[in-house]
Amino acid sequence: MGETLNGKYKVDINTEMRLVEQKSKQLIEHSCSEEETEQAMKDFGLERAKLYGWPNTYVFTKAMGEMLLGHYRESTPIVIIRPTIITSTISDPFLGWIEGLKTVDSVIVLYGKGMLKCFLLDHKAVCDLIPVDMVVNAMIAAAAEHSCDSGSHTVYHVGSSYRNPLIYENVYEMLVRYFMKSPMLGRNGMPIVPTGTTVSTMARFRIYTNLCYKLLIQVFGLLSIIFPSQRDNYEHINRSFKTSMRLVNLYKPYVLFKGIFEDKNLETFVHLFGTNPKCID
Repeated sequence: MGETLNGKYKVDINTEMRLVEQKSKQLIEHSCSEEETEQAMKDFGLERAKLYGWPNTYVFTKAMGEMLLGHYRESTPIVIIRPTIITSTISDPFLGWIEGLKTVDSVIVLYGKGMLKCFLLDHKAVCDLIPVDMVVNAMIAAAAEHSCDSGSHTVYHVGSSYRNPLIYENVYEMLVRYFMKSPMLGRNGMPIVPTGTTVSTMARFRIYTNLCYKLLIQVFGLLSIIFPSQRDNYEHINRSFKTSMRLVNLYKPYVLFKGIFEDKNLETFVHLFGTNPKCID
C-alpha cells in the first residue's frame, strides 16, 4: 500500500493487521498475563516498525494513516499537517497555555524535580519545537486554502527548524536558568536544585548508567536475597531503571536526529498572524 522509510519493502496494512491478530491469539493461547501481553505486543510493534525503517510504532502508525488516506481518498482533496514537537501556546488563548504534560514537557518536569540525573542528548542537534496555536492556525489556513481543490494532495511541515532553529544546548541552558530562578519544591517544602549530566552518544550513555546505576542495582538485588524485607524496594528501583532506559530508547531517534524539516509550503500563509515560527523568541 505504501513505500517504506528504508525503501526495502512495501507496507501491506492488511498483512500487518493479520500479523497483529495472530500474535494476540498466540499470547492468549499461552495464557499470558495482561502485563505480559501488553509488553509483548509493544515489542512486536517495534519489531515491525524497525523492519521498515521507522524507529518506533508511533511514527510507523502515522505513516500507515497517511497511506490509507492516499489509497481511499479518490478525488477528495487532502491536506496533511506534519507538526514537530508540539508545545504550549505562544499567544492564544494566552501565552504558555498547556493541558497536561506530553512529550518534552514530562522530561522538563522530571529534570525540575531532580529525578533526571542523566540524559542522552546531542547538544548541537536541532530541537524542533512548535507552539500548539501555530499548528492550529496552519491547519485552519491550509484547510481553507485547499477546500475547493479537487484531487489535490498537499503536505505541510509545521515546525521551527527551517526558519528559526533552536539547538538542544540552548534548551538545556534555558532549563538550568529557569529552575535556578523558579525551583520546584520537594516534599519537605524546600526548593529543589536539579543537577544533571548529558551524554551525546548511546555508547557513552550505557557506560555511564552501567557504572553509576546498574552495578549498584545488581548489588542491591543480591542484598535483597539476604534481607528479604528489602525485596520490594529492590524491585521498585529495578523497575524504575528499566522504565528510564525504555524512555531513553524511545526518545533516542529524536534527540540524536540531525535533520531539519523544510516548510516552504507554509510560505502561502506566512502573512497570516500566528503561523510564522520566526516570531518565536
